Amino acid sequence: MKQEKSFVERTEIVFEPEPSRVLIRFFPPGSDDRIERIMGRVMTLDEETVEQRLNLVLGRFASRHDQIEQVFLRHYAVVEPYMTRDIKLDRNRQLLIGAYFTSEYALESAALFNPCIVEHPDQSGIEKGSLRFIISLRATGEGHVSSLEFREGIIDSTNKIHMREPGNFVTGPELVQNPSYRKEVITAKLYEMGYENETTKDVLAGLNDEFTLQEIKDALSHSRTTLDRTLSAENENSRVAILNLVEQNYEIRFDGDHPLAERIIFPRMDHDRKAIEDARFVRFVEDGGDVTYYATYTAYDGRTFLPQLLGTRDFCAFRFSTLNGDAVRNKGMALFPRRIGDQYAMLSRQDGENIFIMYSDHLHFWHDLTRVMKPTAPWEFVQLGNCGSPIETDQGWLVLTHGVGPMRRYCIGAVLLDLDDPSRVIGRLTDPLLEPDENEREGYVPNVVYTCGALIHGNVLVMPYAMADYAARIALVEVDELLERLKKSSP
Repeated sequence: MKQEKSFVERTEIVFEPEPSRVLIRFFPPGSDDRIERIMGRVMTLDEETVEQRLNLVLGRFASRHDQIEQVFLRHYAVVEPYMTRDIKLDRNRQLLIGAYFTSEYALESAALFNPCIVEHPDQSGIEKGSLRFIISLRATGEGHVSSLEFREGIIDSTNKIHMREPGNFVTGPELVQNPSYRKEVITAKLYEMGYENETTKDVLAGLNDEFTLQEIKDALSHSRTTLDRTLSAENENSRVAILNLVEQNYEIRFDGDHPLAERIIFPRMDHDRKAIEDARFVRFVEDGGDVTYYATYTAYDGRTFLPQLLGTRDFCAFRFSTLNGDAVRNKGMALFPRRIGDQYAMLSRQDGENIFIMYSDHLHFWHDLTRVMKPTAPWEFVQLGNCGSPIETDQGWLVLTHGVGPMRRYCIGAVLLDLDDPSRVIGRLTDPLLEPDENEREGYVPNVVYTCGALIHGNVLVMPYAMADYAARIALVEVDELLERLKKSSP
């Protein structure tokens, strides 16, 4: 293997997992009976003991979390229906009960890796020639549950990077209780799933072109169909499918007063309860100039991997959406930053081995695909995939790739696709752009370097990358030199 090219510079900026970054969350201890027993034990305490125990809890944990008492009260509200007596409890006893149903989760106790970088939506107040950016990271903790974190920084005109230190707290979002939906999208998704029947038609018929979660719940509860009794199971399955679909397409919102690094997107639905994996963010610009940050990611429930999509304009409010179509499978979907012609375009790896390209008129539906690249060099014989969304240059679409070779060793490569026809490869490095060195090969998964997205600033490719699925670092690559080498290696 040839030595690493001199035009790649590893910086000293490293993101290592920090076990002290803990998220406070609801703790379900088990069965309903157990919840009742715990609450009953707290009810036996006199007021003085309740105050003493509460002060002890607050003394140990209040400095680690913002507005901890409000969290305790929210968690008490969850278990309040299990009270065996219909009485109104004083605030201290509510707080203490809430504390018994609360726990800390160390988000990064296992790893902080697989980063992606995008331009920050706010570029105000920085020096000329500088760029403010956001890095997303996959954080993995107890039980190998993966969540999504953020960091922000600035790269100046001399390509020096200044990272903003993360805050002392972390916080989860609030679920938007009554999000709105577009009828045409939900209808198409249900039919795509095989639920084109009298039940879905009946439920959807009375809804406006745009409706809320509560409105479709009302429609489900009040709808009446004329289905034969023998089809009652199909009727009920359709109702369940409608409700599951709308609940999987949900919105969350953070308090904008919390710094970006304190905002944690933690799995909350059945289909992603084990992991929100490897978000590939892209700053997508519509033909009219509107900007939305989209991220394709992998939802994992412990058994099945499912490609999903989230979108945001400000990194405070996020919309999670299901993707549909025959081509929505496996991992590694990466959206182009603009339409190609009048269609959305996406790179993908449906067979776990080759890189494909897909086009679609609708962002949520993907069907036809064309293979663009297959493993060719020895360092990628096992597997080839993209490492984030394509980056537009005047020479073509720059795509970072990952290849897997002997001993399951992951390296990062690069290809160049034609601007007008991205299914055509016009340049491809024969050797890795970046491969794990001796300082990067040890970790949770040895011998791996990997990225979920890079960006160009001036003549520098800013490429954050993971090291052995444990930590992450930033590398800088000279763009002109990289493009020159790609053109020289054109197929």
